[in-house]
Amino acid sequence: MTQKPTSPWSYKPWWCQPWSILLTGVTLICCSWLLFKILWLTILISLPVLTWMGFFLLIWPQLMIRSGVLESYQESVGD
Repeated sequence: MTQKPTSPWSYKPWWCQPWSILLTGVTLICCSWLLFKILWLTILISLPVLTWMGFFLLIWPQLMIRSGVLESYQESVGD
């Protein structure tokens, strides 16, 4: 029987879920604008935040699925 790979998010705590990453990133960017109201500073703050969000929301889950770590973990737990 072939099992569908489990979501990598099921192994992460609540504070490292997609909604919390997105909420944190958007909050940081919005707060930088509300505090400083300087466009270049908000852009400067946004670049690393958007990079962080992109990695953990788009790249990391795909890397986990492709690596096979989730399937090997399921097999060891299922035995």
